[in-house]
Amino acid sequence: MLRRAAAGAWQRVGPVLAIVSPFGWCLAGAAGLLAVVGTAYGWQEAKAAALLASILFASAIAFVLGRASYEVTLDLARTRVAVGDTAVGGLEVANAAPRPAAPALLELPVGAGSAVFELPRLRPREAHEELFSIPTARRAVIVVGPASSVRTDPLGILRRRVVWTDPQDLYVHPRTVALGSPAAGFIRDLEGMPTAEISNSDVSFHALRDYAAGDDRRHIHWKTTARTGILMVRQFEETRRAHLAIALSANLDEYEAEEDFELAVSCAGSIGRQALLEQRELSALTQRGPLRTETARHFLDDLTRLEGASLRSTTADAARSAADSVPNASVVFLVTGGRVAPAQLRVAAAAIPWGIRALAVRCEAGAAPGRASIGDLDVLTVGSLDGLGAVLRKAKA
Repeated sequence: MLRRAAAGAWQRVGPVLAIVSPFGWCLAGAAGLLAVVGTAYGWQEAKAAALLASILFASAIAFVLGRASYEVTLDLARTRVAVGDTAVGGLEVANAAPRPAAPALLELPVGAGSAVFELPRLRPREAHEELFSIPTARRAVIVVGPASSVRTDPLGILRRRVVWTDPQDLYVHPRTVALGSPAAGFIRDLEGMPTAEISNSDVSFHALRDYAAGDDRRHIHWKTTARTGILMVRQFEETRRAHLAIALSANLDEYEAEEDFELAVSCAGSIGRQALLEQRELSALTQRGPLRTETARHFLDDLTRLEGASLRSTTADAARSAADSVPNASVVFLVTGGRVAPAQLRVAAAAIPWGIRALAVRCEAGAAPGRASIGDLDVLTVGSLDGLGAVLRKAKA
């Protein structure tokens, strides 16, 4: 019962005490201490100082009394931009009260920082607009807002803050490049990609064989049968729908620098985005779990949230996860860093089932583009995002 009463009292008193700034609490404590010392020892100077501090504290109340009535609209022109793009937004503040609103400050948190705008005196129904830009130098999810008005006294003793809007998320997507169909041609298919598995019915003709009981008579090759006098049927290679899988390493220990990891994220984003634009099936994962691939927007959103760290899991572990989760993939990309040794790539390639084309994309900023082979694994070295398309064309050749 007492606890509930105390909680109810704090709900009423807490907001009042919250407007006192740290300086205000120091001033109030100093006034109390000076008053006690002045009374105990008869120091008139201490009493005068305590009185002055009390007057300053009481005067500050006049600056924060009353409640403004604003209509505040926070508008981001775009909630999703790429690294380096311009991100702008606007704040519109209208005085909804029937009386003029005194000048105030409007605070807008932007990520780890905060922007402060000065609101002029507003007549009833008068509006004021502020435009702002947001730096987008790095891949990140930037929380913008909530916008709040702040009323304070000249000395900053009291600070009254009222929240007017909800926060909004600004996604700064990794930079991607358009690869074009020639660069991504190795994931093409007509009705599917042929495999080495033989089927009795498909679209890719393979060979002829003797008729066996139960074979579909529609597949009898009558010209050969007439020539040999033996029933012959067609055999086909099974086909596999183009299903692209991307295993992106989030282990920073496999990269020479953080810049290389950002390059890897951009490469994975470019390859996946191209596959989705061509309406291919796409699966993507990291050591931290799968990424959403329903749309390019979801895919890039998840890449934006991805954070690298020192992990025990390696590219080989990511390759095994890709093989387990996407056993019917036609192409698997292993996107990793320059610290991965050839022996580790060989282990990763061994985890990919036979019949699936595997490519390793080693991202090392500034490195010369190149192509090498480790067994059946094509190893592509990418030194810049703009060179990704040319490297992929070499892989296609």
